[in-house]
Amino acid sequence: MSQDIRIADDIRARMLAWRHDLHANPETAFEEHRTSQVVADALEEMQIPVHRGLGGTGVVGTLRNGEGPSIALRADMDALDLEELGDPAWKSLKPGKMHGCGHDGHTSMLLGAAHHLARTRAFRGTVHFVFQPAEENEGGGKKMVEDGLFEKFPADAVYGMHNIPQIPRGLFAVREGVATAFLDRFEIRLTGKGSHAAAPETGIDAIVIAANLINALQTIVSRRIGAIDSAVVTVTQIHGGDTWNVIPENVVLRGTVRTLDAAIQDRVEEAMNEICAGVGQTHGARIDMTYMRGYPGVVNTADETAAAASAAAALVGEDKVLTNIKPSMGSEDFSFMLQKRPGAYICIGAGETGSDPALHNPYYDFNDAILPMGAAFWVQLVQQQLPAG
Repeated sequence: MSQDIRIADDIRARMLAWRHDLHANPETAFEEHRTSQVVADALEEMQIPVHRGLGGTGVVGTLRNGEGPSIALRADMDALDLEELGDPAWKSLKPGKMHGCGHDGHTSMLLGAAHHLARTRAFRGTVHFVFQPAEENEGGGKKMVEDGLFEKFPADAVYGMHNIPQIPRGLFAVREGVATAFLDRFEIRLTGKGSHAAAPETGIDAIVIAANLINALQTIVSRRIGAIDSAVVTVTQIHGGDTWNVIPENVVLRGTVRTLDAAIQDRVEEAMNEICAGVGQTHGARIDMTYMRGYPGVVNTADETAAAASAAAALVGEDKVLTNIKPSMGSEDFSFMLQKRPGAYICIGAGETGSDPALHNPYYDFNDAILPMGAAFWVQLVQQQLPAG
């Protein structure tokens, strides 16, 4: 780490305390009341003006130091509906909820950076510290934008960061252009004709039709999308039937679609509608699909990607900043902020062994060893983009 970005020991200790406290007290989408209070209290203690309630439970702290450019730094705060199976001393106190994606760490790193910058003020301009609710599934980033995030807190650019256990600690990764997938969801309702399980010929078997439909949907990626394009069509839920000797009249399928291009996104939806209609007609069943557009892809702009890479390189060296990486088929609602402002989304390596539990794994726990590096990255980025002169 460069000597001019030394996160003080007391700030390191506070980041660790924040992280463990937030991990033990996870709150899911739009329920981050305690979390936002912890964040707001910490910012106010740093004498950083705080705005609460944007996007429901969002918090924005604004630190000004003279006239100059403005920058927004975003961290997500919400936890997952997931039972924690690991056993850290700071294990979740709430059954069925855990910080399985590291948002406790993201929040703590940004608070640490805010503390450092409030103390040193080694920049000129305005920094907005954006603590966002409901990244997981519920679009808290979109809600903050709709509530006037950039009208209330004007920013020349916006940046986000996420820990990745599959990238070794000490490395960063960022790519220009599309970085994460477009996320869509679907629900398909099949209506056949119920019958006795011993007399399937007297009904229209929605279970068999659902099986055929699932297989047919998999041909979209293999036969309708070009080999150099990317798409995923995954059925994640099958609901139908209540007993052993009745063929149910109705089956419901739900799942997700991921793409890296808006045109491919349109093509997949069109193909799914065609297949549903065809399978329904073939079997004499009714099939109704509801297709729900979700998060857009994260698209990193060129100048801001270069800025993020430069800040990371100042800390770890150019050889430890990966820029020739593939897009992720995961999704991220930071994309809604990037639709309004130029910016970049960078990944910080958190891996230690090569077999660390992945994000959303019940044994996952944020790697506390990267807290100082993450805070230092934010500080370096601010000082680089908002030079003191």
